[in-house]
Amino acid sequence: MARYTSLYRSGITPIDYLRQCLSEMLQSCNYNVIYEGSDYICAREMPGGVSFSKLVTVEVIFGEADESTTEADNSLHMSLVVKNEELPLNQNNHCRQQFNLVNAVVSSRQDVQLIESAA
Repeated sequence: MARYTSLYRSGITPIDYLRQCLSEMLQSCNYNVIYEGSDYICAREMPGGVSFSKLVTVEVIFGEADESTTEADNSLHMSLVVKNEELPLNQNNHCRQQFNLVNAVVSSRQDVQLIESAA
């Protein structure tokens, strides 16, 4: 199973607005939002381009800044998980390509800052 994660900090404090922005970004990347909760978004790649096992799922989990941040930092943290059932036999697999695409779209927003990215 291929799985890639990244952690972001956002200056957008109303979580509803950030959720709406992320839903629109995911839809622009050919994803269908299948679940949206108060602190969670799950989107699935639309079928047709690749085999079923390569279809990518994106999960976005929202949370407040942790205890190690200062009180002046009222930013919202979000974790982005991109995964599929494909075995990552090479580094440039479909899941990795989708991870790079989603990260590029999310990072293009000036009010969202990448903190950490891991494969």
